[in-house]
Amino acid sequence: MTVQNKRQAWIHAMRLRTLPLALSSILMGSFIAFQTSGLKWPVFLLAALTTILLQILSNLANDYGDSINGADHVGRKGPVRAVQSGIISLTEMKSAMIIFAILSLFSGVWLLYIALEDLFKFLLFFGMGILAILAAITYTSGSKPYGYAGLGDIAVFVFFGWLGVMGTFYLHTQSFDSSLWLPASAVGLLSTAVLNINNIRDIQSDKAAGKRSVPVRIGKNAATNYHWTLLTTALLLLIVFILIEKAWGGLFYLLATPFILKTGWALEKFDSPEKLDPYLKVMAISTFLCVLFFGLGWLIF
Repeated sequence: MTVQNKRQAWIHAMRLRTLPLALSSILMGSFIAFQTSGLKWPVFLLAALTTILLQILSNLANDYGDSINGADHVGRKGPVRAVQSGIISLTEMKSAMIIFAILSLFSGVWLLYIALEDLFKFLLFFGMGILAILAAITYTSGSKPYGYAGLGDIAVFVFFGWLGVMGTFYLHTQSFDSSLWLPASAVGLLSTAVLNINNIRDIQSDKAAGKRSVPVRIGKNAATNYHWTLLTTALLLLIVFILIEKAWGGLFYLLATPFILKTGWALEKFDSPEKLDPYLKVMAISTFLCVLFFGLGWLIF
């Protein structure tokens, strides 16, 4: 994509294609809450808003961090970043990050205020919210960005999976069920697969910049096998959850599996980094569709 003006640069920096992925955990937690204990629409809407704001913050911080830490150099094969293009300055990007951090905090506090009455629970979730904001910012920014140490996969799995799904469920129901680890882990694994595609695409430029992502550490072939493990484990965990809950309509998620598995086949045969970029969108949207089909199928049947 060629960035021609500031408006396009801001839209590109926000990476709107990642938003369906961010919403997947909120949808999964809300679908399960609706089927078991009841859904609260204000909680759903505010959780969705907070997640969107956090995702945009993360995307802006990633653009900012990779620019100052060297991953967005002239040899990078992915799409041109907003700061890298020179259309948006580092100061402007930092200001935007501050704005979205404040908006995320405000939305999150509002969510907790309407969902929780117990002060201890409020403070506990508030703490997790602060961690989410810090995780969004420090992935590639700061003196020791954890993304450059290869810890991004763990962060995505925890925040997009466990905390996203189970946290949403708890805010709806004020309860917890051990079986939630299954769908929460499934969403976390599929979300991690999106990051893995991104990191395989950038493996050469990341290596040159000293960014020790998982693919840089283990190599392209092993990272492809890792990707297949993420996909198949996630899909199997959903089946186990369906069997436990006897939620047979949830099997409709299988309609999304060809698109999910398509990303694995793409990694098997790609011959240039640029050709992988479209599969980031495929993986993000197919994860969203997987959750959507699972939830709607369960509701209908």
